[in-house]
Amino acid sequence: MRSLGGASLRVKDHSARLEREAPYAPLDNSPKAIKTFPSEHFIRSLSLLPLVTPLAIRVGINGFGRIGRILFRAILEGGYDIDVVAVNDLTDAKTLAHLLRYDSVHGRLGMEVSSEENRIIVGGRAIEVLSQPEPSRLPWGELEVHTVVEATGRFTRREAAAKHLEAGAQRVLVTAPSRGADATIVPGVNHETYDPGRHRVVSLASCTTNCLAPMVKVLHDHFGVERGLMTTIHAYTNNQRLLDMQHRDLRRARAAAVNIVPTTTGAARAIGLVLPELDGRLNGMAMRVPVSNVSITDLVAQLSGEASAEEVNKAYRGEAEGGLRGILAYTEEPLVSSDFIHDPHSVTIDGLSTMAVGSLVKVVGWYDNEWGYCNRLAWMLEYMAQRESL
Repeated sequence: MRSLGGASLRVKDHSARLEREAPYAPLDNSPKAIKTFPSEHFIRSLSLLPLVTPLAIRVGINGFGRIGRILFRAILEGGYDIDVVAVNDLTDAKTLAHLLRYDSVHGRLGMEVSSEENRIIVGGRAIEVLSQPEPSRLPWGELEVHTVVEATGRFTRREAAAKHLEAGAQRVLVTAPSRGADATIVPGVNHETYDPGRHRVVSLASCTTNCLAPMVKVLHDHFGVERGLMTTIHAYTNNQRLLDMQHRDLRRARAAAVNIVPTTTGAARAIGLVLPELDGRLNGMAMRVPVSNVSITDLVAQLSGEASAEEVNKAYRGEAEGGLRGILAYTEEPLVSSDFIHDPHSVTIDGLSTMAVGSLVKVVGWYDNEWGYCNRLAWMLEYMAQRESL
């Protein structure tokens, strides 16, 4: 398995290719290497067939919707040492293959994709397609699946996600906040707390928590955070309606593509799970807006002392080049949301938008709520396996 170190990457365009800026690090499985958070992985050209090594982690994906499919793409493009053995979804293989190959946001997958009755063939490799609504009945043991990515959005509670363990999996990684999970992890913030001896059902929180937590961590580490409020101006998702239709949230019942929709988010409250010293100090809300991808978090925080906008930006620039390289980026370019499509970072600080009045600061961070989050999922799968092998 490859080192968790690596070189920085620059998004070249909105296609599935990233340009490498420096040689990648040599193999190093030492504990020291694992504790040093990586920048992004080496990105292979999609014209190559997917490489699966004998040491690859055998993974099953439960739910092949937006997150399941984008995770699959991220694994292929990122060269992660992960073997997706099977996907479980109630949709037929032909439809799943079509949606994997053609994506309205991220473009066409740069390799051949076809389907058979119960299989998807990607670049010449076959992935089994299961159609079992009850997780405990899935053949994870027979397929020798080590880790299941629970991406349906339905089995998020610990007791529900643990049904994959009953089916023979060794670990479950939930792609959402999970009540009762053995651990909630945000890479770059608290990944070192992962304990393979105690944590079998792990939540990677939400895309917004993965954006917000590094923003808060930098402020707290450098200046101290007393309290804060955040708003995520968030792309619409499948949990909204294309046209007005019933929904338990009456605002989400309204047409997503023509409205600004105020709604809830648990991202700020979840900060206490990954930064316990800040538990109860943050709250927030979401504004769903008519864009299909890329969101932005507006964080207003009261610091322990006064700080200028320049001092705050200096702290973020330093972390983007140092300890949070590959997770947090920093820009002073006058960019807009579409410039961040297919950006693999958890968050990119918009330095032009930073403000400060005394001890009150406003920080704004962009994030591709699909691609950035799915790159963290892929990284976490490798990280869990490396920790387990020590």
